[in-house]
Amino acid sequence: MDLRAKLSRLEEIIKEQAPILIAYSGGVDSTLLAAVSQETLGSEKVYCVLVDGSEVPRRGVAEAISYASTLGLNLEILKGESLSQDLKQINPSDRCRHCKTGTYTTLAEAATRHGCKSIADGANISDLGEHRPGIDAFSSCGVIHPFIMAEITKQDIREIAHQKGLPFWDKPSSACLYSRIPYGDEITDKKLQMIEESEEILKNFGFNQVRVRHHGNIARIEVLPDDMVKIFGLREEIEKNIRNIGFSYVALDLRGYRSGSMDEVLPIK
Repeated sequence: MDLRAKLSRLEEIIKEQAPILIAYSGGVDSTLLAAVSQETLGSEKVYCVLVDGSEVPRRGVAEAISYASTLGLNLEILKGESLSQDLKQINPSDRCRHCKTGTYTTLAEAATRHGCKSIADGANISDLGEHRPGIDAFSSCGVIHPFIMAEITKQDIREIAHQKGLPFWDKPSSACLYSRIPYGDEITDKKLQMIEESEEILKNFGFNQVRVRHHGNIARIEVLPDDMVKIFGLREEIEKNIRNIGFSYVALDLRGYRSGSMDEVLPIK
């Protein structure tokens, strides 16, 4: 299908599933889904819920609120801890499955309260080629994936948002802070704080697409390959600032940024 046909199919799906609750994060995917849903149904049939837990960066929450305000979305922010303390200690490779199951409980309660027929997320066709047990978990709970149903890819999402003149069309990809910690290593509030503060340092230096992976006393930085020359030029300031957060060593991953780099150690299925 061409992009116009995919968008038309997406609108049909949204109409069939109304009234709809969007699992909203402020990322490109969920924000476009919310925007198209509102265009298609009107604001009275679309509700956006952001489940705010320790895994959500503060910058992400602020951006989510800003986009919702700009688009006039009905946004509700609910506190929720998606992962139990026991699972944080174990940090299994299917962590995302447990997180989504925990998040679903909060979303389902909100959907019932608002009288919604469906709960939808921003998962898309491009996600299916990665390690995403959370998609399966949401599916088993009954959450629908309109972009997947309409055969829409990540690139399609950015193109649709661009065509609609939406300000977030080129926003860097984001992921929860838990994804910066290797499977099997305990997730703690201190580690999450160190990761978030380190990434804020890099973003304040002008690096938009960035990850700081927490490997014990080592901070492994991922930036886009085109940004590596720039980061070498700032290495002394960056190294000093990140060491001050609590890391003993600051390393640059020469492969550069890539989604799901922590999954590279998992057995290939």
